[in-house]
Amino acid sequence: MTVRILRAADLTPAPWKNGGGLTREIATGPEGAGADAFDWRVSLADVTADGPFSAFPGVDRILTVVEGAGMDLVVGGEHHIVDEPLWPHGFPGDLPTEGFLLGGPVVNLNVMYRRARTRAETAVVCGTVRLLPPEGGAVLAVSLDDGAELEGGGGGVRLDRYDAVLAAGESPGVLRTMGQAVLITLSGG
Repeated sequence: MTVRILRAADLTPAPWKNGGGLTREIATGPEGAGADAFDWRVSLADVTADGPFSAFPGVDRILTVVEGAGMDLVVGGEHHIVDEPLWPHGFPGDLPTEGFLLGGPVVNLNVMYRRARTRAETAVVCGTVRLLPPEGGAVLAVSLDDGAELEGGGGGVRLDRYDAVLAAGESPGVLRTMGQAVLITLSGG
C-alpha cells in the first residue's frame, strides 16, 4: 500500500500551458510527469478572466467548480453552462475550449487523463467513505472543507481545505468529511 498526504500549503502556483492563468498541481501519474507526459493530472485552477483553455490532444478532462458562480464553457462550439456547484463536467481536452465567467472568478478542480492509457471517475462526496483504489490504479480524495479526517492504519490524519490523500494498493482507510470532498478513481485504460 502506498499513501501520500498532499498539503494545499505545499502547492506551488504555476502558469497554465497557454499562459492564461495559474494552476496548482495536486498530483500526477507518473509522479513528476510534465504537461506532455502525464497519464493523469489533478490540479486546482484559478480562473479570473474569460479566455481559452489550453489544448491537450488525446486527453479527456473533468472540471468541477469548487468556488464561484460557474462558467459558460464553450467546447468545440457548443455551450455548456457549468453553474451547478460541485458538479463534475467532462469534455474532450483536444477540442477548442473557451471559458466565460458567469459571476466573477472561480476555482476549478481539474482532472485530466490520457484516454488511451487511463480512466478517471470523479464524484463529490459528503459524510464517510472508504477509499478503495482499483487494482493497478489509485484513488485521490481532495477535501473541500477544513476538518476532514483519514482514519486507518492505527491513527487519524486531519485534512483541511484542498489537502488531499493519494493511495494505491490497499485501502488507506475511511475518509470522514466535515463537509465535502472530491473523490477521483484512476484506473488503466
